[in-house]
Amino acid sequence: MLKENIDLVIIGAGIIGLATANEMIKSEKNKNILVLDKSNSVASQQSGHNSGVIHSGIYYKPGSLKAQFCVEGRKTMTEFCEQNEIPVWTCGKLIVATKESDLPRINNLYERGKQNNVEGLRAVSAEEIREIEPHVVALKALHAPKTGIVDYIKVTQAYADQFRNNGGEIFLNTEVVGSETTKGRIIVKTKQGDIETKNVINCAGLHADRVARLFGLETELKIIPFRGEYYTLKKSREYLVKGLIYPVPNPELPFLGVHFTQTMKNCVEAGPNAVLATKREGYRKRDISIGDSFEIFTYKGFWKLAKKNWKTGIWEINRSLRKSVFVESLRELIPEVNGSDLTGSGSGVRAQAVGSDGSLIDDFRIERSENTIHVLNAPSPGATSSLVIGKYICNLARQQLEY
Repeated sequence: MLKENIDLVIIGAGIIGLATANEMIKSEKNKNILVLDKSNSVASQQSGHNSGVIHSGIYYKPGSLKAQFCVEGRKTMTEFCEQNEIPVWTCGKLIVATKESDLPRINNLYERGKQNNVEGLRAVSAEEIREIEPHVVALKALHAPKTGIVDYIKVTQAYADQFRNNGGEIFLNTEVVGSETTKGRIIVKTKQGDIETKNVINCAGLHADRVARLFGLETELKIIPFRGEYYTLKKSREYLVKGLIYPVPNPELPFLGVHFTQTMKNCVEAGPNAVLATKREGYRKRDISIGDSFEIFTYKGFWKLAKKNWKTGIWEINRSLRKSVFVESLRELIPEVNGSDLTGSGSGVRAQAVGSDGSLIDDFRIERSENTIHVLNAPSPGATSSLVIGKYICNLARQQLEY
């Protein structure tokens, strides 16, 4: 037995797993809480491969968990960073309507943002746009001055440090491969040995659906990985971007479109697209997993999704393979941008939960079974909202889990 008499095991040392662990150990003192992760560092997957934006809550359906969590999450994230001396840059964000067909959608976004109580949100004219972002050409925009950027790896590391300082343990390089229930106790089976615990919280991100099934939760959801690829703007052209510049998104999809993002890495990123990945941790085009691909292509929900969105899928593949097509998307925001202005950068992978009916699960999805809680869908603004999500899960745990 690797570890015995544990009160709670949290699977996943990403930003949500460690925010939850930190909240739990602060509120449940004298409890033995253990975090497991199969990687060799915290924030090794989605938490460490993202644009670093602290979102304001504009896009999300009023009353949804996303809307509730994000508006409060922006405030709590900014406060946490200030208290822990983690740099934050509140650079502001423009969502721009570049053509007439964008105007009804941007008006709807404005109403949604107001319903969500997004602080400081206002509609701006073409003239005001040029004052905020001189190189953007658009008909109308929304300006969210409180949107900012941060390094979420540093945030996650701060969560981990606080968790350890309060007596928590983090086991890295410890992959969960199964479970058993014996005499009211859960045996978490890992490649390093068994761990005996009373309760489990699954925050496994890209593998959350698989981990849920290991613990007996029969969910019809499947994680489909989508890779988002970025370019970096050359230093000599960074003057083109002052803050964050986004297009009006397609309301039918949970992706925000290619955009320009200031980052805490001292560079400006352009992207991401959203292309199907053939490996759950497929950060490169050449990353292919036969097992992951088989799982995707034998899932009926994937084919229903593909049938509804095949044109968008082909478009995204084309944009991924042809830099010129990617650049054309960026030129809709800043016409001065050319292919020579962009250099290679990185990518992230979005763990997108898809229903068996082909629906893209847009909101957070948290499901429960006996002595277990499973975070099955935690897309953007998951990082922004991580402290709020941690408290939410902690409250669920107090109601349900056995201590």
